[in-house]
Amino acid sequence: MSDTLLDTAASGGLFVGRAWNPAVSGPSVVTLRDGQLVDITSKSAPTLSALLEQPDPAEFTRAAKGEQLGTLSEILANSTGTRDPSLPHLLAPTDLQAIKACGVTFAQSMIERIIEEKAAGNPDRAASIRERVSTLIGGTLTNLKAGSAEAAKVKQALIEEGMWSQYLEVGIGPDAEVFTKAPVLSSVGWGADVGLHPISTWNNPEPEIVLAVNSRGEIKGATLGNDVNLRDVEGRSALLLGKAKDNNASCSIGPFIRLFDKTYGIDDVRQAELDLKVTGEDRFVLHGKSSMSKISRDPTELVKQTCGAHHQYPDGFMLFLGTLFAPTQDRDAPNQGFTHKVGDVVEISSAGLGSLVNTVRLSTQCPQWTFGISALMTNLAKRGLL
Repeated sequence: MSDTLLDTAASGGLFVGRAWNPAVSGPSVVTLRDGQLVDITSKSAPTLSALLEQPDPAEFTRAAKGEQLGTLSEILANSTGTRDPSLPHLLAPTDLQAIKACGVTFAQSMIERIIEEKAAGNPDRAASIRERVSTLIGGTLTNLKAGSAEAAKVKQALIEEGMWSQYLEVGIGPDAEVFTKAPVLSSVGWGADVGLHPISTWNNPEPEIVLAVNSRGEIKGATLGNDVNLRDVEGRSALLLGKAKDNNASCSIGPFIRLFDKTYGIDDVRQAELDLKVTGEDRFVLHGKSSMSKISRDPTELVKQTCGAHHQYPDGFMLFLGTLFAPTQDRDAPNQGFTHKVGDVVEISSAGLGSLVNTVRLSTQCPQWTFGISALMTNLAKRGLL
């Protein structure tokens, strides 16, 4: 699967991440050099969070000395399925950063959130509600900017037709939805299993770009993420967002952070195209796309709404930017739409960032999260890095 990790557009890019290093019984900060993963963990950057705090993370990474952990192909081979504990494997490229996410950032996908709410999490009702809403607003959502006068008109039209929803407020109103997706250090990386809460019967992947932001609110890089979503749970009540979003292994990030430099920056994020492919053991295949050019709020605005005088993140944060993708393709029965099945392989890709690949399991079947902040601090102290 190494040929699916990075694409041609990623050549010349500067990538950093994390890998489990059995030699030190803990995680190492790594960079990719000539097909080799190089451990660049040091007292100056014992964590990826600390590396992003450097004045120029790209320059720091290029100059950093390190030791080879192995070839990328070798480490990828041990990053899926049953891992050999004596060999390195990839981890999510984030450690002490808070994991934040923005919801309903695309006006077009906002409609699916409204449908979930009006259907009360019942997929049987979704098709008729979708048809009604589409008739009401037609193509008015194209290029609609949140908080604009045009957005206010669309919002009012839906309200007058009895389609008020809290998703309207965050989808096209002045304030973005920003929530905590997962606890620090709980995210899984490339090749790992991603988890669905066993109570869910209507769910989907959410392919997104994730920004790496330091404590000063500076965007230092980007990667890919799967904001696994339980449509039935959130559809029953928006107050169940935590249960819908935060479960064991329900947050995937990777494969690496591409550091911003002359070859890739925020303008590339603004124009990025994301592709999604879900392949089931039942031979079902789902294709999807998300285009960042259609986002209703600029990525820099979302960062500003996340941090500033109103909220600080001393260790930085990773910010999911939301997705245009909302699956409506029927999988089993007519008008039932898409939902995951255990064993689905999910591949999210974007030119220049590579591909993030995971296999779907129940959260109760995924490896339990046991390596937390105290374990990391203890490990780094034993290694003389603190």
